[in-house]
Amino acid sequence: MTIKHFSIAETLVRLGIGEENMGLSNGLGWNETTGRQVSVYSPADGKLIGSLRQATAADYEHTVALANEAFKKWRMVPAPRRGEVVRQIGQALRDSKEDLGRLVSYEMGKIYQEGLGEVQEMIDIADFAVGQSRQLYGFTMHSERERHRMYEQYHPLGIVGVVTSFNFPVAVWAWNAMLALIAGDVVIWKPSSKVMISAVAVHNIIREVLVRNDVPEGVLNLVIAASSEIGDNFFSDKRIPLVSFTGSTHVGRKVSRLVGERLGRSLLELGGNNAIIVTPSANLEMAVRATVFGAAGTAGQRCTTTRRVVLHENVYDQFVDKLIGAYKQLRVGHPLDVATHIGPLISKASVSDFKFAVNKVQQEGGRILYGGDVLSGEGFESGCYVVPCIAEAQPHFSIVQEETFAPIVYLMKYSTLEEAVAIQNGVPQGLSSAIFTTNLVESEQFLSHEGSDCGIANVNIGTSGAEIGGAFGGEKDTGGGRESGSDAWKIYMRRQTNTINFSSELPLAQGIKFDV
Repeated sequence: MTIKHFSIAETLVRLGIGEENMGLSNGLGWNETTGRQVSVYSPADGKLIGSLRQATAADYEHTVALANEAFKKWRMVPAPRRGEVVRQIGQALRDSKEDLGRLVSYEMGKIYQEGLGEVQEMIDIADFAVGQSRQLYGFTMHSERERHRMYEQYHPLGIVGVVTSFNFPVAVWAWNAMLALIAGDVVIWKPSSKVMISAVAVHNIIREVLVRNDVPEGVLNLVIAASSEIGDNFFSDKRIPLVSFTGSTHVGRKVSRLVGERLGRSLLELGGNNAIIVTPSANLEMAVRATVFGAAGTAGQRCTTTRRVVLHENVYDQFVDKLIGAYKQLRVGHPLDVATHIGPLISKASVSDFKFAVNKVQQEGGRILYGGDVLSGEGFESGCYVVPCIAEAQPHFSIVQEETFAPIVYLMKYSTLEEAVAIQNGVPQGLSSAIFTTNLVESEQFLSHEGSDCGIANVNIGTSGAEIGGAFGGEKDTGGGRESGSDAWKIYMRRQTNTINFSSELPLAQGIKFDV
């Protein structure tokens, strides 16, 4: 398997990726920078994708100043006109969907179908944002004072700092950037150092749209840099009213502290430890299919990955047999091979985390039911391929309480639904959850106040694969943020209450008398 075999060279040319690339863009073009030059390799085969010149702290200062000036202009563009720019960005992404999806697949390691799906998420959020651009609505309230009117409205916020993780190299940026754009904000994007080339490709795709519509330089900015150059200073910067961070809970705590110390806003999308509950009335075929994709899809590297399956004791053995049978059908291989179900992990460090979890669950008294091996030999030279693991475990195991960003799923038994929900909720994270049942009472109990404590709770679908239309995010150690659909747009704007007096008197609220 070679790069040439999968036509990556031609894809890179079409996406404007050269042997050497700049890591600094103001949206309308690329800026020269003197930062460190780094090479980017694919986890699929270890081959070089390209090199990139990273930005510096001085570049960051220039970008923030440019973004501030751009905000003054962009905020005054009518929201529907801002939406029209977003519509065109969505169309540009449609035109480049196959190429960008292929690059995402090759650089990150997810299979091509998932790469295409990620770009489709970008297109979908652009479509959503276009409609939202005409509905940045406020509310009118009745005043207690005669001949007064009260209402609320939303104003553009300013610079939105977006820090994205490796597992969704481009979609998470779009979730934030498309809503920020229609809200009248400007964006500074700092992508993961593991997937820098995909970010460059995105800015190449959108550049023509921005130029054609006379969008000011500095509205959409890309700053690719080491954390030593742009890290704590980014989160502590008072000029950035909102920081959207997607990543680990460990780093998220630090981001929350740094942003909170300056009383800024942080939108945190952190770890998940997601569970599926399977009841006696469940359609087991559906539950197995949901578990296979949820646990093994993207090689277990989604924040919504299914990490635990809580099985009623009466269906446990039957479910396990079906799940192992399904896992045996999975093909691990190059992500651009159409026959592949599971590509590589992002790095050898992630493989080490996988091996640690496999060993740890056994040390704590668990049992490996399937997989857990690291693959080597022809086609697996990068050292990033593993066999997805199924493990029998207990809810209290320390490794079960953690999120291992790899394809390992823990199976455990329950007797009553109350017990199952307690197991589901009994972890620090609170992102996604699901129950498989055909019992109306069970499904409603799961969705009630005494049910799942997660930001996402599903019935008869898995934990991963959220739609754009709903707000995405979770509770507890997941950070509490909400992105994407519903009214998530509100965090990108500042809320203002207005009172208008159209009388000739000046009455005070609460009937206070203060005559002079």
